[in-house]
Amino acid sequence: MLFLVVSVPLDLVKNKFVTRSFGIFLMLFFFWSLLVGLFFAQLIIHRTSDGSSDNRYFSITMTLTFENRNNNGNIWYFTRNEKEIGLFMNNSWQTVYLINVSYPISSFETDDDGNPVAYVEFPKSGLMRGENFSYQVNYRVVLKPRDLPRISENFSGSLSDIPEDLKTKFCSLTGVWQSDSSLICKYAFEILGNETNVLSAVSDFIMWIVRNIKYESLDVPRYPNETLLEKKGDCDDQANLLIGFCRAVGIPAYLQIGCIYKQGIESTSNFWDGLWTSTLTNIGWHGWAVVYVPPWGWLPVDLTYFTGNSSNPLSHITSSAIVAFPTVQYINVTVSDYVLESRLQKATVISEAHRIISHDIMVEEFREKVTFQNSVDAPQFTFISIEILVVTLVFLAIFSFLSPLSVR
Repeated sequence: MLFLVVSVPLDLVKNKFVTRSFGIFLMLFFFWSLLVGLFFAQLIIHRTSDGSSDNRYFSITMTLTFENRNNNGNIWYFTRNEKEIGLFMNNSWQTVYLINVSYPISSFETDDDGNPVAYVEFPKSGLMRGENFSYQVNYRVVLKPRDLPRISENFSGSLSDIPEDLKTKFCSLTGVWQSDSSLICKYAFEILGNETNVLSAVSDFIMWIVRNIKYESLDVPRYPNETLLEKKGDCDDQANLLIGFCRAVGIPAYLQIGCIYKQGIESTSNFWDGLWTSTLTNIGWHGWAVVYVPPWGWLPVDLTYFTGNSSNPLSHITSSAIVAFPTVQYINVTVSDYVLESRLQKATVISEAHRIISHDIMVEEFREKVTFQNSVDAPQFTFISIEILVVTLVFLAIFSFLSPLSVR
């Protein structure tokens, strides 16, 4: 805060120019100068706080309940996978904090796909028939502004521009993409033809899937060859088909899974003979492909959740959910076979009558912004009032000193 210091020369007093009226004027001048200064200070604070950041802040709460309904009296012994929680990913687009877990963390590790994970130390090793157990995990998410480079098929690199180390790591037919690879390769090369432009090839794959694959969801994910044969699949099914096509012709690609903020929407679904109930509040889980396109590098490709014209293949990149909507990146799938893991879990849940209830909630947190109106709340208003009082008392003292002076 700037303070204006005005000195009163003694010769003014000696020359009889200081009177009681001048003292009152001097006091009022400093008093109103202080008020005006405080007013403009509040405007400066408001402007700085209001435009300082475009980040968005969210909390995610995941609650999971296990209940043993086995009629044969079998004990449900918790597996390592059932104790695992994902920690999301941290990068230039987002920062995610693990705020709280109902029970202690036994270890922090990295899974086969390179994702950070943690393992919860449950208070018991299993559940007897009729017993249940719940735990909750809380995260805080900071989503940062996201921009993709301007892309055009005219400026795309060719297949020969792709680094060999990326081909080795992200083009192998492993995990989800190993099933019936000959069928995937057959379709991929037929669609590719003689095309060597990477972005053009990816665009051709996108349009083939858009025209030939119908959106339909199952309670477990499909392998790419199943999506291809059945001509249907949901978000990650179609993404995995695209990834299979890309990998087959030497374009690095992998699957990314995350959650989208969907304000005001809640849904409850039952799966696996009604033994798994999933409730989603303001959140939707989603899967999309990430493809390497030189010279721009890794680009998201979303076949099912995007804005723009579906007939324009580049809309599936530039207007994908990760760019157009508040979307939190959760995990990458690069080598693991999560399709098989999901099917094995489903089989166990049904055969052993394991009841699972999950509830995921996402809430946007609005940062409090300093404005002129709310700057006069109790603490700040008290501080400002004290400042005004002190300054007023000072100038009253000056006035008292000057008031005895009179014109001789």
